Amino acid sequence: MALYAPILYRQSMSQPFEGLPTTPTAAEVIDKAFSRAARAGGAKSGTEAQESMLQTASNVVADNLDNVVTTWPDFDELDPFYRELLDAVAGRALPQDPDDGVDALRQHLSEVGWAAHQTREIRNEYQGRVREGGDAAVKFRKQAFARMADVVEEIEDDLAAISTARDALKGLPDIRPDEPTIVIAGYPNVGKSTFVNAVTNARNEVASYPFTTTEIRVGHVTRDHIRYQLVDTPGLLDRPADDRNEIESQAVSALTHLADCVVVMVDPSEECGYPLEVQLELLASIESTFDVPVLTVATKSDRSTDVEADEYVSVTADDNVEGTLLAAIEAVGYEPELPYDG
Repeated sequence: MALYAPILYRQSMSQPFEGLPTTPTAAEVIDKAFSRAARAGGAKSGTEAQESMLQTASNVVADNLDNVVTTWPDFDELDPFYRELLDAVAGRALPQDPDDGVDALRQHLSEVGWAAHQTREIRNEYQGRVREGGDAAVKFRKQAFARMADVVEEIEDDLAAISTARDALKGLPDIRPDEPTIVIAGYPNVGKSTFVNAVTNARNEVASYPFTTTEIRVGHVTRDHIRYQLVDTPGLLDRPADDRNEIESQAVSALTHLADCVVVMVDPSEECGYPLEVQLELLASIESTFDVPVLTVATKSDRSTDVEADEYVSVTADDNVEGTLLAAIEAVGYEPELPYDG
């Protein structure tokens, strides 16, 4: 029998991508910069107006591009669960390098950072020319604007790729790796959602995976002042590994970082439409994938108990629902880290 260390308290964290602002297009950055520059120049005259326009345009472009880069979290500091999801999402969003989505996204962000730096360099290069230009001040300012526009247009594809990844990642439900997590698995129609709804009072968050057509359902339950996270994974842990595509397989890999316990539900009555034999094969596959406690829970126990299991439950008959939940919580072995009192 495998021994598992107790899960200790971890610092609270939320979905790291939910606060990412909308990524502007290259045209939006240019239009915003030049329109603000025109207003700034309109309040002054002569060379002073041209200097103000150059300074304003440069600031708007550079600040907007810097904001695109700096609002992203440090990829190396992400929880492994979210880093793997980021890799999967970016790999799909950036098909030119699907095998390493994080590095591809990092490169796009680097290009945008480069453009912000170049914009400031152009401003520095032209400030003296505009200031000393006299009648040529307008010409020099226009040259600077044209070069700034060229730089921004050069990263048009980078901004588009970042925007695609951002939109997909914001769609992730707020799964918290710091909370003790029970992953629910098993073939469709075995009773997973019914169980999760029953123990969480159906107050579940539902969102689509950004890289599949399936949904993820997240519910919460509190016992002894500790909130546990129940994650139902339709489309991932409800069929053999060979039936998953590459992106879905990576999502399962991400779940291995999240799960503190896996509850595999089997339907011995086979009313779910899947033979018990193939259900048990899925169970064996999950046991070999996750290095955490895996509980076998036989559902619809009012119909059949013809399988060896850790727990037997029937939600419709209200039989052992709380007991099954408590068994999963015990398997998690979560122990809050108490303040050291010396």
